[in-house]
Amino acid sequence: MKNIGYQLLKNWIKTGLYFYYGKIQVSGLENVPKGKPVLFLPNHQSALLDVLLIGVNCNRKPFFLTRSDVFTKPTLKKFFAYLRMIPIYRIRDGREALKNNQAVFDQCAEIFGNGHAILMFPEANHNIKRRVRPLSKGFTRILFNAVEQLPDTEIHIVPVGLNYKSNSGFPDRMAIYFDKSIVVNTMYDANDVQGSVNRVKGMVSDRLKTLTTHIADEKQYDNISGQLNALDVDFLNPFETNKVIETIDPTKSVNPVKKKKGFFGVVGNAIFTVLNFPLLLLWRKWARPKVWEPEFMGTLRFGFALLAYPVYYALLFTVIALLCNGIVGLGAIVFLFLYNWLYVRTN
Repeated sequence: MKNIGYQLLKNWIKTGLYFYYGKIQVSGLENVPKGKPVLFLPNHQSALLDVLLIGVNCNRKPFFLTRSDVFTKPTLKKFFAYLRMIPIYRIRDGREALKNNQAVFDQCAEIFGNGHAILMFPEANHNIKRRVRPLSKGFTRILFNAVEQLPDTEIHIVPVGLNYKSNSGFPDRMAIYFDKSIVVNTMYDANDVQGSVNRVKGMVSDRLKTLTTHIADEKQYDNISGQLNALDVDFLNPFETNKVIETIDPTKSVNPVKKKKGFFGVVGNAIFTVLNFPLLLLWRKWARPKVWEPEFMGTLRFGFALLAYPVYYALLFTVIALLCNGIVGLGAIVFLFLYNWLYVRTN
């Protein structure tokens, strides 16, 4: 029953994601080892959406290493455990809390020993900017601890590039790139642990910088980002976008240009607004003001839509069925559903 419930939840979330995004492009799934220990290491730009998108698209059933401060209440602990989430402790949780990490590392080794996959973010934080930040050494400690405990087991790491067209905007599009797996055992030298850490961190960082758009110059970030937007580059193709970055002048600033919608775009947006007015009003006046960081905008918008739209469709069907009949009500819901889907796909 537990597996059935987990699969139903996964399918519900996956269906919701594919209706929320106009496009989800997944590449490199053939690089993900099957039935072997794997640590997925993605960049981190969009809070919980990053987790969900990889979790439902990686062809594995991973465990998730999650910052410990979300495991504050017993009810949440049980729910997160059901979702295969494991708390990881950071320096901001206090030095005493860091002592708990060894038990977490040992649990990860056990998970790897059973041939399962784990997902964690090597940057150890999220940021909406299109760049790969310095990696924490925490993921290397997990890997090397597992290598020492499982000397005869090949442990793979798979860098993953997450790319959003907008990230905080809607409708949005995104692309996931799974890189070729790396067997970490051959990169670990027990007599040179720090050297091993540097090698693994360097390789993963370099891979991530090719799998997602990487604006290395922090001081000129706004100028470079502005030029990329003005050039209308395809952020879903980081390989070409990173080539463009190498050709532009980082000191040149450009004024943001808002694309104007054509007649059909304006009409389509107006129809979408009218058809979904109650939910749009609820989102803008109640839910959106609760977004405390831009990285959470997409996550909260998706969560709101995932929970609110089934209720909205049910209420709308009931009202129309009572005023007219069930067939008219069903037709109206089908029309609204298809229109919303086409709106997201074409914008």
